[in-house]
Amino acid sequence: MDRRTLPPVVALLLAVCSLRPTSLAETVHCDLQPVDAKVTYVTSQVSKGCVAQVPNATLEVHVLFLESSRDLSELELTVQKSNQNGTRPREVLLVLSANKNILLRLQAPGIPLNLAFNPTLIFQGPPGINTTQLPPFTTQNQFLDWAKTKGPIVSVAELNDPQSVLLRLDQAPRAPSSCNLEPLMDMGHTLDWSPLTPTSVRGCRLEGVPGHKEAHIVKVLPGTEARPRTVTVKVELRCASGGPDAVLILQGPPYVSWLIDANHNMQIWTTGEYSFKIFPKENIRGFPLPDTPQGLLGEAWRLNASMVASFVELPLASVISLQSHSCGGGLQTSPPPVPTTPPKESCNQELLLSLIQPKCSEDIMTVVLKKDLISTLRCSITSLTFSDPSCQAEDRDDQFVLRSAYSSCGMKVTENVVRNEVVVNLLSSSSPQWKVHCINMESLSFQLGLYLSPHFLQVSNTIELGQQGFVQVSMSPSIPELMLQLDSCHLDLGPDADTVELIQSQTAKGSCVSLLSPGPSGDVRFSFLLRGYMVSTPTTGTLSCTITLRSRSLSPDTHRTVSMRLNVVSPGLPDKGLVLPAVLGITFGAFLIGALLTAALWYIYSHTRSPGKREPVVAVAAPASSESSSTNHSIGSTQSTPCSTSSMA
Repeated sequence: MDRRTLPPVVALLLAVCSLRPTSLAETVHCDLQPVDAKVTYVTSQVSKGCVAQVPNATLEVHVLFLESSRDLSELELTVQKSNQNGTRPREVLLVLSANKNILLRLQAPGIPLNLAFNPTLIFQGPPGINTTQLPPFTTQNQFLDWAKTKGPIVSVAELNDPQSVLLRLDQAPRAPSSCNLEPLMDMGHTLDWSPLTPTSVRGCRLEGVPGHKEAHIVKVLPGTEARPRTVTVKVELRCASGGPDAVLILQGPPYVSWLIDANHNMQIWTTGEYSFKIFPKENIRGFPLPDTPQGLLGEAWRLNASMVASFVELPLASVISLQSHSCGGGLQTSPPPVPTTPPKESCNQELLLSLIQPKCSEDIMTVVLKKDLISTLRCSITSLTFSDPSCQAEDRDDQFVLRSAYSSCGMKVTENVVRNEVVVNLLSSSSPQWKVHCINMESLSFQLGLYLSPHFLQVSNTIELGQQGFVQVSMSPSIPELMLQLDSCHLDLGPDADTVELIQSQTAKGSCVSLLSPGPSGDVRFSFLLRGYMVSTPTTGTLSCTITLRSRSLSPDTHRTVSMRLNVVSPGLPDKGLVLPAVLGITFGAFLIGALLTAALWYIYSHTRSPGKREPVVAVAAPASSESSSTNHSIGSTQSTPCSTSSMA
């Protein structure tokens, strides 16, 4: 039957029925309220920033402006070196500006890092990092002007309430040659960070839909740069029994694809393309979805979800993590705030205790707490003691200083570790205790040895210029609980020569230095090759290495410096142990003997020849004189050569 021949009432009913899914979806009633679901994310979007490409610089500068809304917060900062094989990491200057007190936990493995920061930043990081206190700048331009005097700026980023930051040192191939700040910048691969401020997650019950199917909706907002990217979505639904009947709705810009990692089977409804972590190369085409919250709620209704367990809107992110406890049951809403008198902020004991980091040297344990940080944490300390209450901290002008030898104040001394507890007596609450320790160095000895072969069999104190040397730092006795880490090494050739840097910040310094695999007992090893321009041979110097003794289960670390005398000689000398005075003495003696021998032969010849017969005299240089000439030529012909086993002209 032709639709045009139907009565008007029937035609109207058919029209209403055909429009029902779309119209009801767009007008579905769902009152979004805060829920207990937790959503975190990692993003490269910053409020202000820039990235530049500086391929030929020996030092690269990175600047971070840390804007915090809290009086004291913690920040985990990781600096990651380039993953290009065969390239040596350049030196890095990291400039940090913090508007509030921030406790910085820094990791920069294998990177020659220099750190500059203002006084509001509290640095807790690995040894071997050169630190500089910045002048009292007040504007971002002052920080940037100071940074430009040190080297080319590769990246700048302003971060609001950061919790963790990952800074990568890879060169951005499409970046400009200079760094000019831009608002709402996408830092790309250079920087990822996660905010400290919790993300607002809401949920609701969809009226008129029976059952227990739940929907999780994530809406990702467009970024400043429309380039293809993949967003990893991790979904963890914690259920007491069985898996929930759930649907995951992901809506984002058309250039975003999704990689889903879920711990339960669930229905997937996305824009763009998506794949699963277990089959990352199997891309599945998604569906066009509305880009409004009301439209996405309508999609959940169309998929027969009885409730929206989580709904969140996020900036363009690289990783999104969702945790929910609803599991098809009732909606887990957050309790509404009860209007009461705001309580007085109490002491942040967790951060206070994290500031207690003992320093160990010369069989003495020292704990220092700065008063301005105690005040920032709103803590009122009456006293600071070890487990023996008679050992109290000294109250100085701006800090508390607690000191004790290993033999007193309740120290518990074992073969390897000295332990104690620091008791913080607070004015208005209980007195927390914090366990501290120092590694007992009395029974340990450290050896620094130079070897001329990679087998590390025979120790030597002499090396030829151009010969490869192998260095090993060992500890005796060997203790499995403790491990060695090589922080820095250098060769000091005296006041008239430059110091040769070999290892800096746990990184090989130059193409002639290589870090080697540890020895069987955990000994740290490296090899080096001295070029001709580095050393004026023959000479003597001091090889020094700074090591960190690290416990596998305790902190903090202990640092030691070991040294040895080293002779550097020219190749081909018969006695490699000879240095410059001895070589000059032998040369002069050989010349004198040759001259005397020549004079004696001439005297004998002149008195024994017949008067009437004269023959031409052929002067032949004595062997000793020839050796002298060769030796002098060798000393004077040292050249700067490439890294090879030959370093002579």
